[in-house]
Amino acid sequence: MTKNRKTLTKERRRSSILATIAALILSMLVGCGPSEAKLATVDYTPLPGDDWKVSTPEEQGLNPALVAELYLNATELETIYSLLVIKNGYLIAEGYFNDGSIEQLSARHSATKSYTSALVGIAMEQGCLSSLDQKMMDFFPEFANQVHATDPRKEQITIRHLLQMRAGYPYDSTDYYGDILFLSGNWRWLPHLVDFPLVNDPGTEANYSNVTSHILGVIVQRACDTDLKSFAQKHLFEPTGAELGNWTRDLDDYNWGWGEIYVTARDMAKFGLLYANDGKFHGAQVIPADWVHDSLQIYSEDAWITKKIGKYFKDNGYGYQWWSASVGKHDFNFAWGHGGQLIILLDKLDMIIVTTANPLNEVPPADGWKYEKTVIDLVGRFIKSLPGE
Repeated sequence: MTKNRKTLTKERRRSSILATIAALILSMLVGCGPSEAKLATVDYTPLPGDDWKVSTPEEQGLNPALVAELYLNATELETIYSLLVIKNGYLIAEGYFNDGSIEQLSARHSATKSYTSALVGIAMEQGCLSSLDQKMMDFFPEFANQVHATDPRKEQITIRHLLQMRAGYPYDSTDYYGDILFLSGNWRWLPHLVDFPLVNDPGTEANYSNVTSHILGVIVQRACDTDLKSFAQKHLFEPTGAELGNWTRDLDDYNWGWGEIYVTARDMAKFGLLYANDGKFHGAQVIPADWVHDSLQIYSEDAWITKKIGKYFKDNGYGYQWWSASVGKHDFNFAWGHGGQLIILLDKLDMIIVTTANPLNEVPPADGWKYEKTVIDLVGRFIKSLPGE
């Protein structure tokens, strides 16, 4: 009986100690968050302008404290340029940091891929392209003999495969192929259609490939007998009142289908709004509605090289040059460019989040990822804080 009492006393002491530790940890966690007074000093009021309807988080049913904390956290990042939040079609929060500004045009890197995808859909609507099952090699007769001799599987690659990153070309953002693309100084990319090997049979596996997106952009340019920038200006930017700055060209005078489109943050948000509104802008159909729907489907799961992107983005999938992911209870699609260029589409919340950041052109990839991750995690933490079903 005495032994049982001693045991019971020890268990009670142990439980008491654990409860005290838990209380201390909770107290520390609560204390780490910004105070109400601190949050009240954060200004995220949209800047004056006539290109967006503006509102407030409260008016659009969003807790302003969550938004204030997002912008307070953004001030701590070294490379972020801009942060915009759109809710129910209204610009409810806007801020610029470091070298960012409302008129800033800088390289949006691989967020460009989502623009290229939109232009494929428009080219289909215009009749330049007849089917997503058209073969890649139909547009590159000058390489037909080389492809047939080196890897005839490339003759089976379709536009659909290219859109889904399932053409079979290797992941080429780093290491050997990345050096060829980005460090060699040779900006003739079309020959890589031949000399880059296939690591998978067409249509079987997803590999993130800049060459694939560039080929896709060249197909649009050849099929529509124009350059990608002019085509985008006429069919995508002018209808939305957006500004298209520079769009880098290769040595064959083709705009890069994979990257380096120059767009302001506000105009990136307009592009996101098109996809949130089934391709419409102010009632006018700019991108075919079925194309928007098809683009945001998941054709490949585990599409990135790791299971998660940063701390929060998981379940990463790929559509037609658009990513998908989940954070907490929220699923979303997003355009993503190196450095932290993001267009996030939270469809169920009718919300769009846009970030721009230093493109990190002169920073080695490993170091650049550290900065890029801070921007991705900033957004991921905010999404996790949002109420869900």
